[in-house]
Amino acid sequence: MRRLFKKGERVRSKLDGKVMEVLKYIKKNWIQVKSFDLESKEVRTAKIKEDKLSKAA
Repeated sequence: MRRLFKKGERVRSKLDGKVMEVLKYIKKNWIQVKSFDLESKEVRTAKIKEDKLSKAA
């Protein structure tokens, strides 16, 4: 399995355009990511498929 992203790397979601940080790989192509919500000022974690992410500029 070829991993596209490394731990700690910044990625952009293709769904909503938010910039997130890679925490870890869960399964074959599922990644746990961390993002910061500006409205509620809290850190959120989510699980997203690898093909729904791209490298952030």
